[in-house]
Amino acid sequence: MYYRDIQDFMQALEKRGLLKRIKTEVDPNLEITEIVDRVVKSNGPALLFENVKNSSYPVLINIFGSYERLNMALGIANTDDIANIIHDIIDMSKYIGLVNKIKSIPKLSRLLKVFPRKVKEAPCQEVVEEPDLDKLPILKCWPKDGGRFITLPLVITKDPETNMQNMGMYRMQVFDKKTTGMHWHIHKDGREIYLKYKKMGGKMPVSVAIGSDPATIYSATAPLPKEIDEMLFSGFIRNSPVDIVKCKTNDLYVPANSEFVLEGYVDVDEMREEGPFGDHTGYYSLKDLYPVFHVECITRKKNPVYEIN
Repeated sequence: MYYRDIQDFMQALEKRGLLKRIKTEVDPNLEITEIVDRVVKSNGPALLFENVKNSSYPVLINIFGSYERLNMALGIANTDDIANIIHDIIDMSKYIGLVNKIKSIPKLSRLLKVFPRKVKEAPCQEVVEEPDLDKLPILKCWPKDGGRFITLPLVITKDPETNMQNMGMYRMQVFDKKTTGMHWHIHKDGREIYLKYKKMGGKMPVSVAIGSDPATIYSATAPLPKEIDEMLFSGFIRNSPVDIVKCKTNDLYVPANSEFVLEGYVDVDEMREEGPFGDHTGYYSLKDLYPVFHVECITRKKNPVYEIN
């Protein structure tokens, strides 16, 4: 079984009693993360904060916070199954360019059915708006954080040499209504693509999807060979293709089922201090200089949820 989008998964969690709705007003500045920290440490459920201060959008959080919910999200019996799936697709990647071999090898034939599917209309483009990140319930997570951070973004770029898209997950510190940091570490594929654009000069197109189906969110973090498109891998997990749609302001394709999409660019000659940030290691990562993402357009569903984990 696969889920159409994150709201589909949210409803499935609620039916199983694995999600709690919070109707009391909560503050995205430190309060939500304090509540969630306590819930996570007590092995509590996923949470939907329906009344977030200064925002029209609910916040969905902790959906992958247990093995039960994670297995449910990915349609697997246990997390070891994902390792086997990655092993299979890495092994198959040796043959990706050979269509006749794909047709002749049973395991590879599955790939033919799950390539991303381009669509012209998409839920994530029901509303098109001028950029204003202040409208989103972006959280400040820890007291010494440098600001508010988008912590579960699907950052989509395109290699200017191979023309192949990449999707990764890199935290984004909000600087103002239209700009964020782009936390590309040296060893990440997004950074490698950025360096290619830097040699060329000018602007690098970037789009960021927030909220998608669970398999696509996981795929942005998976350790895949460079020749494997993350959305193809998501389709492989789901055993169903991911619908993708062309952005309004650039030529990148994003998951059509996304809740929000931030479209914009990185100026390769611009850097800004980012951090600190209370990381998953239990320590604050330090300030450093990182590229700046400029938001030119926001598209979204009519009734989206802002999803983080």
